[in-house]
Amino acid sequence: MKGAKLWNKEYIKVMTCNFLLFFAFYLLTPLLPLYLDEQFDADKDMIGFVLSGYVIATLLVRPFSGFVVDSFDRKRVLTLCFLLFFICFTGYIGAGTLLMFAIVRTLHGIPFGAATVANSTAAIDVLPSERRNEGIGFYGLSNNIAMAVAPSAGIYIYHATSNFSLLFWLSLIIALAGFLCSTSVRLPRKEIKTGKPKLSLDHFFLGRAWLLALNISFFGMCWGVMSNYVAIYGKEQLNITDGTGIFFMLLSSGLVISRLFGAKSLRAGKMTHNATLGVCISLVGYSLFAFIAQPWAYYLAALLIGLGNGQMYPAFLNMFINVARHDQRGTANSSILISWDLGMGIGILLGGVIAEGMGFGAAFHLVAFLQGAGALLFILATASFFNRRRLDKKIDTIPKSEPCK
Repeated sequence: MKGAKLWNKEYIKVMTCNFLLFFAFYLLTPLLPLYLDEQFDADKDMIGFVLSGYVIATLLVRPFSGFVVDSFDRKRVLTLCFLLFFICFTGYIGAGTLLMFAIVRTLHGIPFGAATVANSTAAIDVLPSERRNEGIGFYGLSNNIAMAVAPSAGIYIYHATSNFSLLFWLSLIIALAGFLCSTSVRLPRKEIKTGKPKLSLDHFFLGRAWLLALNISFFGMCWGVMSNYVAIYGKEQLNITDGTGIFFMLLSSGLVISRLFGAKSLRAGKMTHNATLGVCISLVGYSLFAFIAQPWAYYLAALLIGLGNGQMYPAFLNMFINVARHDQRGTANSSILISWDLGMGIGILLGGVIAEGMGFGAAFHLVAFLQGAGALLFILATASFFNRRRLDKKIDTIPKSEPCK
């Protein structure tokens, strides 16, 4: 065990690729509603429709991504996905109409969805087997930090320059750096398992994890509303114009702290323990955000949501992998991402529709309810579902002293 090196060179490269992938994408995310409003005078319904396009495309490509990653050379798949992801950023710069922007945003979801599957599967391949649970937890830090820091950086740059074109060019350059990094990754040669049906369902979605998939989609809905509408909500509801960057920095801090402290229990195999703790902390955060319209609750909620998701998501990812065979790693990765993105897409659409009719306050009330429903589902059913289906046959129990019942 002591001889197994977690932080090997290829693992660091793959984490760097993942960070650059998500940083380039999420540099724009919280500002796109403002961009569509200012540049094209789009209403809330139309903003939700346009922003959900990439999620739909991502959902369509991810089942096939898992199949391709499990069936072909992963290095070639990885670099091709990064190349297409980089090229798509040129479309934002050239899109002069709302329709063109919607098309570019939707098409961008295809290489983004495929690259996330390929990169996360590559991370599993370069990790020593005895440190895989821990390594997967740390791997998630790369996209979690990017998803939290990048919006802060984007908001800061926008407030300093009021120049959306500059942000599009920065994302393009960062995506190019990610592509170049992906070309330097060396992956171990893998054997393609033969004798399986060529078009079996498990090539596209991990059916053994169906309840895990349903459960995490609830949390994806919450994240979709929060990450896409927090800037415009803070401006309209709380008159916070410069504080969204602080919100995402606190969110980032919570994600990092939570991942670091959760690594030890993941290494010990306590996946349901971490997941339960995470969904309960997130529930407190979303409830504060939704029901207390005060700046202190706004910022405290960011920290708590970060702490909760930093515990929950890597635990769920490990659970997906632990109910999959070794030759289904790509499918396991694509399955959790499909479920998360399906939830995000529904959340973005619902958030836009509800905000148009009843305001953003009502949209975030729904978020708190969905997080509570997801937490109850996990505690009452999903944890035992996982223990029955995990392939190593260990039993991971929810501790009696959890913060929510």
